[in-house]
Amino acid sequence: MTLSTRLWLLGAALPVGALMVVLVIADQLFHLALTSSLDRALLAQAAVESVSLFDGPEDRPHLHMASSPLLETVQLFAPQGTVFGPDGAAVVSYPLRELPSERVYPGVPGEPPQLSTVDVGGAKERRLWVTVGSDSGRPYGLRLSASMALIEASTSTFHWVGFLSTLAAATLLVLAQLSQGSQLRARLSGLRRHLEAVRKGDLEQTLAPESERDELSELREVLARATTALKQAKETQERLLADAAHELRTPLTLMRTSLDLALRRGRTPGELRSALRETHEEVVRLTALANRLLDTVALGKGELVPAPTDLRDLAAIATDAVRPDAQERGLRISLDAPGPATIQGHADSLRQALDNLLSNALKFAPKGTEVLVRVAREGSSWVLSVRDEGPGIPPAERAAVFEPFHRVPGSKPGAGLGLTIVHEVARLHGGRALISDIPRGAEVRIELPAGDPPPPVDQKKK
Repeated sequence: MTLSTRLWLLGAALPVGALMVVLVIADQLFHLALTSSLDRALLAQAAVESVSLFDGPEDRPHLHMASSPLLETVQLFAPQGTVFGPDGAAVVSYPLRELPSERVYPGVPGEPPQLSTVDVGGAKERRLWVTVGSDSGRPYGLRLSASMALIEASTSTFHWVGFLSTLAAATLLVLAQLSQGSQLRARLSGLRRHLEAVRKGDLEQTLAPESERDELSELREVLARATTALKQAKETQERLLADAAHELRTPLTLMRTSLDLALRRGRTPGELRSALRETHEEVVRLTALANRLLDTVALGKGELVPAPTDLRDLAAIATDAVRPDAQERGLRISLDAPGPATIQGHADSLRQALDNLLSNALKFAPKGTEVLVRVAREGSSWVLSVRDEGPGIPPAERAAVFEPFHRVPGSKPGAGLGLTIVHEVARLHGGRALISDIPRGAEVRIELPAGDPPPPVDQKKK
């Protein structure tokens, strides 16, 4: 069943059916209410007539409605009355006319009144029968009759007004649902075509925002953002592959050149050792590059399971590990971490990020200067930073340095993946990595939330 058909059935057919059922029930209740009102009027009139039925001369029964001063006013809708004597013959009738020939024998005085509906010449009447005892103890029957034509006319009017109103409502509902179904079908078809294009790898199509604000427009915006993210991820992947191929080509070319020269003609043992040494250096470079690429891929696909981690202890261990290298380079390395800094984090990945920052700082810091590692609380975040007094990072490069294989012009050789790993580690912990704006040197900060981090991020499920 299509969505438009379901909307038509649930949004039009079902409500109209329910309205018809309600109309039938209301019609019956309306008729019952009018009949009950008529019954109460007959009972009230019978109560009045029965009390004074024999207050006339010679104890003869008479009907007061016949002598009412409002006779002309109420004659059109007043009930008809007939009194039957003990022998069942009619003795008094209102309105004034020939007495009916039928015989109706009275019952026992004190019996409850009887109400009934009868058909008289194709017209319905509502009748009330009550037995009244005269002063001499003789029983008389009082019958009041009222035409139900007004009730039938009122019920018919109510029925047709209700039916026409329901028909108008049904027409509006059908038209509204058909229009809504057509719009929804068109909007969903657009989303389906877009998803089909994405499935085939076409990420160039865009979904324009809609003027309506509902769940479908929100879904459209989510799909548009997801498509943009997929396009950016694809571009990043292609750029990463291109940059990785470029980085791998250089050492491989040098290795091949060195080996070609060694094999082209006879070489002395010293020349062969020199060629092998150059090849070994390039192999070490390739190994380091491959390890960095594997680290980047592992962070992008792996799951970080957080655990209580003290950033101060982590920084102290990392600082002590590089202190010999710093001393050999003629650098001072300091740690500023006044107190414990416990977060829910992944210690190994945080240590890897800190090692990358320290490696960069030792590489660029001038001899005789200081490298400062700092752990501090700032608002709702813990900040882990490494600062050196080197040439710094130009403002125009501060966002691009976190991209894979990006290197600042004029910087020292490297794979260009260290800060990419730092950025990824910070992101997976719900934080961020950024370059501080300082007058001299460079400071890279990792800002991590002080509270519980977001749930473990499993990139394989994205």
